[in-house]
Amino acid sequence: MKFTQLESQMRFYETALDQFVPPDMFIVARMDGRGFTRLTKETLDLEKPFDVRFRDAMAAAVMHLMQGGANITYGYVQSDEISLLFHRDDQSFNRKHRKLLSILAGEASAAFTYSIGHMGAFDCRLCLLPNEEKAADYFSWRAEDAHRNSLSAWCYWKLRESGKSAGEATKGVEGLSVGEKNQLLFDLEINYNDLPAWQKRGIGFYWNQSIQRGFNPVKREETPVVRRILKQENELPLSGYREMIVELIRSSLEEKKTTGEAMKIP
Repeated sequence: MKFTQLESQMRFYETALDQFVPPDMFIVARMDGRGFTRLTKETLDLEKPFDVRFRDAMAAAVMHLMQGGANITYGYVQSDEISLLFHRDDQSFNRKHRKLLSILAGEASAAFTYSIGHMGAFDCRLCLLPNEEKAADYFSWRAEDAHRNSLSAWCYWKLRESGKSAGEATKGVEGLSVGEKNQLLFDLEINYNDLPAWQKRGIGFYWNQSIQRGFNPVKREETPVVRRILKQENELPLSGYREMIVELIRSSLEEKKTTGEAMKIP
């Protein structure tokens, strides 16, 4: 069999299951740490329940992904989870499903590992959303999940500090309402409302426009230029968060010019 014939045949098998994200759909890529319970509880010497070094490594992974060439409107981190909202018209990897999954998971794993100094791996899944309202609902859901997980984590680890075993601490948190968990912490001298916002609601990443000095080589003179600056927000609002996401999406759709073209990889 000639090479060209063999190659054509094998390419057919290789791409037989390829899927593409339809146009006009919002893509959210969600990455979760694989085996991170063991990594954070046993392998790394991290502060419980939240550690700044781990937080910064997760943030570094998001910033790496958002500056990798794709047009990503919003990034979000809570615990060991990353969510990225792609611009509705982004054409990264020709919107090929397997390319998005494999490259995003690989890039996140590499960036996190480099930042924290120990191997960490992520998986990836795609959530396809029909409009900006559903996209905002998605991030409202993840923020509420962050709040619930944070409250439970603080209760668990404060019980451990008080001398409870892992099993006793788990049972001590199970079945408690939000109010009861807050009271538990208050009895252990922790006011949950006073804890850092990033621990309770996660961290957001989005683009801000900034006017900076530039140089016009034709006229040989300084000229103001508009640049997009990636912002990390550790103080996400408790109220108005969903509205913030909607506004970010609408602003991104109204932009006449984005920072560079999205990657197109066949």
